[in-house]
Amino acid sequence: MTAPAPAARSLTEGPIGRNLLLFALPILAGNIAQSLNGSVNAIWVGRFLGEAALTATANANNIMFFLIGSVFGIGMAATILIGQAMGARDVVQARRVMGTSATFFIGISVLIAIAGWFMAHPLLRAMGTPAASLPLAEAYLRIIFLATPTLYAFAFLSAALRGAGDSRTPFRFLLLSVALDIALNPLLIFGVGPFPRLGIAGAAWATLLAQSLSLLGLLAYMRQRGHVLWLGRKDLGLLRIDLAILRALVVKGVPMGLQMVLISLSMIMLMTMVNDYGTDTAAYGASLQLWTYVQMPAMAIGAACSSMAAQNVGAGQWSRVRGTARKGVLYNFVLTGVLILPLVLLDRHSLALFLPDGSQALAVARHLNHIAVWSFLFFGVSFVISGVVRSTGAVMAPLLILAAALWGVRVPFAELLQPYWGADAIWWSFPVSSLVSMLLSLAYYRWGGWRRARMLAPPAHAGELATPAEVPACPPSPVADADAETATR
Repeated sequence: MTAPAPAARSLTEGPIGRNLLLFALPILAGNIAQSLNGSVNAIWVGRFLGEAALTATANANNIMFFLIGSVFGIGMAATILIGQAMGARDVVQARRVMGTSATFFIGISVLIAIAGWFMAHPLLRAMGTPAASLPLAEAYLRIIFLATPTLYAFAFLSAALRGAGDSRTPFRFLLLSVALDIALNPLLIFGVGPFPRLGIAGAAWATLLAQSLSLLGLLAYMRQRGHVLWLGRKDLGLLRIDLAILRALVVKGVPMGLQMVLISLSMIMLMTMVNDYGTDTAAYGASLQLWTYVQMPAMAIGAACSSMAAQNVGAGQWSRVRGTARKGVLYNFVLTGVLILPLVLLDRHSLALFLPDGSQALAVARHLNHIAVWSFLFFGVSFVISGVVRSTGAVMAPLLILAAALWGVRVPFAELLQPYWGADAIWWSFPVSSLVSMLLSLAYYRWGGWRRARMLAPPAHAGELATPAEVPACPPSPVADADAETATR
C-alpha cells in the first residue's frame, strides 16, 4: 500500500521570511476571529438575556477555556512531531503520530464530556458562581461539555495540519465555524422561525452545531483531497496507541501547556492586587481588552515558527532554523509595533470604547497603558524564541524561563514595590519582567543545549505506508548538523 498523495506544504524550501509571514497570517486572523466571535456572543447574551446570563456564560467559559488550554501543549507536541516527520519526508512516522494523537484526543474528550455533564453543577458551585446565575450557567455548561469532543477534534486537526505546513485550511474552516456560531446564536436563543427557543442554552447549542459542522467539513475536505494525514478505513491499525509517541505527547506537551497556566495564574494574581485600588480595576480591565489583541501577532508568529522550525529540524537544515528565528523576531517587532503605536497615540479613543463617558478611570488607563503596552514587544521575542527552541523537543527551558520572569520577577516586583510606588509598581512589573524573559530566552537560544533535544527516539519501521522516495535512506542527524554548525561559526 502506498500513502495518499500529500496535500501538505513544505516549509523547508523557498524564502524563509515570505513563507513564515504567509503561514502566520492565517493563524493571526483565526485568533482575531475567535475573539470577535466571543465578543459578539457576549453582546447577544448580555444585552438580551441580562446580566445574570452574561455572568453565567463568563463562569462557564472559564471552565471551557481551562479545558482547551489543558490540551494546548499536547496539540503543540503533535504539531512538532508531525512537522519533524514531514521535514524528514517520513510519511510513515507522520501518520503514526496522527493515529496515536487522534485516538488520544478523541478518548480524553469523550471522558471529559461524560464527566462534565454530571460535574457541571458541583464545578460551578466550587467556583462561587452567583446563585442567580447558577441554573443558567449549568444549562449552558452541560451543552458546552457535550461539545468537547468536537472542540478537541477540531483543535487537534488544526494543529496536525499546521505541522504539515498548512495553516490556511484550518483558518478557512475556523472562519466557517465562527460565521455559523454568530448566525445560529440569535436563532437558537430567541427561537426564530423553525428553531426552538432555548435561551442561554441556545448559545451553547450554537457553538456545538457550528463546531460539529465545521469539523465534518474539514474531515470531508481531507478525505476528498487525499491528504497525507487522512486515515481511512484501511488505516485503522494506525489508530492503535503507540506508547513512545503517546509518551512524547504527554511528556513534551504538558510543560508547553503549563506555560499557559503560569500566564493565567500570574494575571489572576495581578488582578487581585489591582482590585485594592478601586477605580484602577476598571482602567486595568479596559487595558486588558486592548492587550488581548496586541499579543496576538507574537502568539501567531511563535506558533508559525514552531511548525517551520520543526520541519527544518526534521530535514536537518539548521541554517533555515536560524533564519526562522531571525525573521520571527523581526516580524514580531513590526506587527506588534504596528498595533502598539496607534494604541499609544490614540489611547484616549481606544480605551474609551470600554469605559463609560466621563469615567475617572480613563486617565489611569492611559497612564498604565503608556507604561505597560510596550512590554509586549519584549514578551513577543520570548514567544518567538520559545517557538523555535521547542521545535526540537526542548520544552523545559522555556517553561523555567517563563516561570522565572512571571513568578520570580513580575509578581514579586509588583508586590514588594507597591509600598513605595503604589499601583505604578504593578504597571512597571510588565516591562521589567518581559525584558528579563527576552534576555533569558535569547541567552538560551545562543548558548543552551536545545539543538540536542529530542521529541522521541528515531522511529524504527518499514516503509509499508510510504514509497521509497518518501523515506530518506539516511535521515539527517540534527545533532551532527548542530555540531557542524557550531564548528563553522
